Amino acid sequence: MPCYNEAEHVMLEIERISRVLDESGLSYELLCIDDASTDDTLEVLTAAAADYPAIRILAFRRNGGSGTARRIGTQQARGEIVVWTDADMTYENERIPELVQVLLDDPSYDQVVGARTTEEGTHKWARVPAKFVIRKIAEWLSRQRIPDLNSGLRAIRRSVALPYLRLLPPGFSCVTTITLAFLMNQHDIKYVYTSYAKRAGTSKFKFFKDAYRYILQVLRMVMYFDPLRVLMPPALWLVLIGGLKLVVDMVRHPFYVPASTILLVVSGILIGSLALMADLLVRSRDAV
Repeated sequence: MPCYNEAEHVMLEIERISRVLDESGLSYELLCIDDASTDDTLEVLTAAAADYPAIRILAFRRNGGSGTARRIGTQQARGEIVVWTDADMTYENERIPELVQVLLDDPSYDQVVGARTTEEGTHKWARVPAKFVIRKIAEWLSRQRIPDLNSGLRAIRRSVALPYLRLLPPGFSCVTTITLAFLMNQHDIKYVYTSYAKRAGTSKFKFFKDAYRYILQVLRMVMYFDPLRVLMPPALWLVLIGGLKLVVDMVRHPFYVPASTILLVVSGILIGSLALMADLLVRSRDAV
């Protein structure tokens, strides 16, 4: 659970998570990662550790972002199943045992995602259409239906996730990355619909900056695993358009080929060659 300036409510989240996990009978540890908070978050976590023996605290000396916190937390975790969540009171953390139980009961799934049915974040007027477009791009590129691309509540088999942790970016798009990494490598993901509440405290999400990062990360991940999916369509279209234009040019002006026609065909060939080279590199990798 990454914590950055969550002093006012992190104790409520700890109490909620600890209560449901104690009632579930599951053995667990609650790994709280203070991401160099500038308020009293670390002091609150330290005090909570005295009352809740399952708490383990990692304190960063400098802010690394939620992606860095989740990556290091997953590496440091002792359990076979790792649950990612936030400390801002938005997710139904009462349902953590339910998500874990899915993985325990069905070994065919490697990840369970709490798919949100509503959007309650800041800039809602812009986030809803932006997330819809980004999710549809990800679905087209990955050829998979994705009810929620960037939910922060998910249970993951740690052994399956470890090879992909090095791909996680430092920011919010880490959850997008782990989703696409699993889907592109044929790891099955189950989606469990959950509600989503307004966050407590101040949001760290910056709409334009983080939306731009989401789009780049979707393209980056698909390029990493299936570059032909991204590069070959525009290459073929350029060659096709250039070829048709070449026929029209030859009919209208025999033996004269405009520079624009040559540029279209050559650009398509270059992009197609790049796509094939990228695909060759992907298939020659030993890991991930």
